[in-house]
Amino acid sequence: MSESLEAIRYTADVVATTPDGHVLLIERGWDPFKGQWALPGGHVDPGETARAAAARELAEEAGVHAAPEELHQLGVWDEPNRDPRGRYVTVAYHLEVLPGLPIEAGDDATNAQWWPLATLPYPLAFDHADILAAAMRRRIQPTH
Repeated sequence: MSESLEAIRYTADVVATTPDGHVLLIERGWDPFKGQWALPGGHVDPGETARAAAARELAEEAGVHAAPEELHQLGVWDEPNRDPRGRYVTVAYHLEVLPGLPIEAGDDATNAQWWPLATLPYPLAFDHADILAAAMRRRIQPTH
């Protein structure tokens, strides 16, 4: 009996927060979830680490530039149905930045905005609410 191989796509996402309780979200310009808010992130390119992809996507989608080593891994999200396009596995990272850091939407984001953690625009795209909740449960502390 022959088994078919499932195509698995590799992505990276970033939870960028400020010490005063805001998180960076981008408004998706494309389906799936066009018009919904999401964490910055996207596909890991060939030859690229997830951490490097997270830093690149953060710059491309929100204009926030960080060195890959500044990103701290939160975990891996791999629920089979987390993305309607198929099987996607993501590695999520955290980055803390100063309040008021300028952002600019780019790439496939139509908007980028700092949202107070207390008033997020639910529902978030994909399983990004779960990723954000996990980050907050870990009580991410500022690194000084």
